[in-house]
Amino acid sequence: MTRDLEFYRSLPKKMCCECGEHFEEQAESYLHECERCFSHNHE
Repeated sequence: MTRDLEFYRSLPKKMCCECGEHFEEQAESYLHECERCFSHNHE
């Protein structure tokens, strides 16, 4: 179990494909845009 946690903690942070900012990944989301870019692009 601890090996699983170590694996997930060692993954790089997700980066927005629009602006390049790192953002916290939502467990239920497969988006590749940060909230700011997503809301701007999907008005």
